[in-house]
Amino acid sequence: MTSAVAIDIRQLSFAYSDGRNVLDDISFHVEPGERIALMGPSGAGKSTLLLHLNALLPDPPRPDTPDLPANVLIDGLAATPGNASRIRRRVGLLFQNPEDQLFGSTVGRDVAFGPLNLGLDAADVQARVDQALTDVGLDSFAHRDTVRLSLGERKRACLAGVLACHPGCLALDEPFANLDPQGRRRLTDILARFDGTLVLATHDLQVVSELADRILILDNGQLCADEPIDTILGNDQLLRQHGLVA
Repeated sequence: MTSAVAIDIRQLSFAYSDGRNVLDDISFHVEPGERIALMGPSGAGKSTLLLHLNALLPDPPRPDTPDLPANVLIDGLAATPGNASRIRRRVGLLFQNPEDQLFGSTVGRDVAFGPLNLGLDAADVQARVDQALTDVGLDSFAHRDTVRLSLGERKRACLAGVLACHPGCLALDEPFANLDPQGRRRLTDILARFDGTLVLATHDLQVVSELADRILILDNGQLCADEPIDTILGNDQLLRQHGLVA
């Protein structure tokens, strides 16, 4: 496993091509090994922020202030196209929908894709595949057809593919959505054992209480709160204000 990753977000704003401003002047720092929950209503900008952490969206230029540092830094590397490959070795991104990530004909081939693209030899790739499948409880699934998996199994197979690349940070987009209680428990246990930096976008307060040290609340593209978990979960008014409790 690589070392845990540090994250710096500095005055990050982002709008898609339709002009809609999704992130508005977001700033925060994550220490290596911290476990962060991103929370907020649907459309708050959580998924967009996670894409920035994996250098999948361009770090916006600042033509008016070109001497200012980059908006998104991963272990000090600016999240620019030139650094994308190095950043993606450090940050493993799990999409909300496994169909956006799972494309191998078998589970083993899918999990092997990332390590193969790291240039590892066959023995190292196989060792990583075996370990990652064991870590997510799918050690007997290497030859299973990916289209014949349950939703929970597909999510765990995708996570195995991420873990096989030995990232220092996991950035997870609603990984517990639509899982049954057993699937939620399995995934929670897997993430609890991960010893790197964790950035978890979720609406699940119970999961957050088990996995996170700190909560960031995004709403309407703005960072509305950044506090230790007990402070946020103890503030019912704040949780209701941002649609996190009924």
